[in-house]
Amino acid sequence: MTDTARFPSDSSSSEPFSDPDTPVQQPRLWCGDGWTARVLKNEDDDGWAVAMIKDGEPEPALVGPWTMGRDKKNPKPLDGPAFSTLVKTASEFVRRHEQQLHATLHQSLEVDSRGARITVSLDIVPDEDNPSALLSAHDEAGEQLAQVRVSPAFKLSRASATAWADGGFPRP
Repeated sequence: MTDTARFPSDSSSSEPFSDPDTPVQQPRLWCGDGWTARVLKNEDDDGWAVAMIKDGEPEPALVGPWTMGRDKKNPKPLDGPAFSTLVKTASEFVRRHEQQLHATLHQSLEVDSRGARITVSLDIVPDEDNPSALLSAHDEAGEQLAQVRVSPAFKLSRASATAWADGGFPRP
C-alpha cells in the first residue's frame, strides 16, 4: 500500500467522514480536537511525513517528518500520545504565525512631539485587490489627533512617526 493520503471512506470527498464528532484512530489517520493527522509517504525520499490539518482548512498547517516503523519500510503507527503532541505542536505553530501576522499588520509606537507623548499606529488591511493602511495618532488620553490613509508599504519607524507628528500630521 503506497498511497497513504487517501481517507478510508470515499477518496473523492473533501470530508473524510460523515460524522465529524466520531473520533478516528487509525494507524495513519487520526482525527480529534479540531485536527486531522495524516501520515503520508514522503515522495522526495524513502521516509514518511505527517500532515496536521486544522478542521475546515484546505491546506495542512504543519508538515513534518514521521518515524519509520520497526521494519524500516512502513511508518510507525499514530497513537494517542503522538497525536496529542502533534496537536499541541501544530496549535502552537498556528498561534505563533497568527501573532506574527498581527504584529506585522498592526504596528504601534510612542513618540514625543511638541512636548506631548503621542501613540502612532499603522493598521494594514491586507486585500489582494485593494490593500490599504491607516496611520493614526492618539494623545495620552486616547483621543485621536489624526488619521490618514497611507500606502500599505508605508514604513512606520520612530523617525517617520516623529516627523509626521512634528509636521502637524500631514498626509505622508
